[in-house]
Amino acid sequence: MSSVVDVRGLDLKAASAAIRAVSNGEPVTIRNAGHLHGLCAGLRAGEVIIKGDVGDYVGVLNAGGTVRVTGDAGKYVADNMTTGTVIVEGDADYGVGGYCYGGTVVIEGDAGDFAAVMNKGATIIVGGSVGDEVATYMLAGDLVILGNAGRLLANYLIRGNVFIAGKWESLGHNTQVQEPTPNDVERLGVYLADYGLKADPSAFKKIIPLTDKPFYK
Repeated sequence: MSSVVDVRGLDLKAASAAIRAVSNGEPVTIRNAGHLHGLCAGLRAGEVIIKGDVGDYVGVLNAGGTVRVTGDAGKYVADNMTTGTVIVEGDADYGVGGYCYGGTVVIEGDAGDFAAVMNKGATIIVGGSVGDEVATYMLAGDLVILGNAGRLLANYLIRGNVFIAGKWESLGHNTQVQEPTPNDVERLGVYLADYGLKADPSAFKKIIPLTDKPFYK
């Protein structure tokens, strides 16, 4: 049975203590967390459901847990995550999935500028559109965008794949556009099905680096 924790008026330390006190291997539901930054930092296991909005750095350093936000999230969702899953059912501010080593981040709405910056292996899926300088210095992993993108998409892309179903204002340095391979289309179909997102997996464009040494040209 899920435990419910109302963190209205609590600071991060007190809220985290209240959550730990009821953690028993079952999902924990958190209410009134819009003022908290760094909630669910370093989660190693279990499932946390945040009802409504949440502040910055939700799921930072996630190391195996599942975090679901039913509203909007602030900046730096899942920053530096290694494993686990963070899902935001609304929109997220800039910096989604920065510096992640692994795991999965799903933003069902829009994401701001600088999403997937220096992504090092995570799967990051955005159901809406993204802002500028998304996937800058990306090193590995997949970024999937169902909507549109702003300026300098995949700027100085080093490794990894960016899949986008919509349009972009401009591409960044060291990028080239290809059609997805059959394996790519199959993988995209799995991503979409797993997270209940509707799009034609064959309609995406694939952006990859021209070279893995973009700074030596």
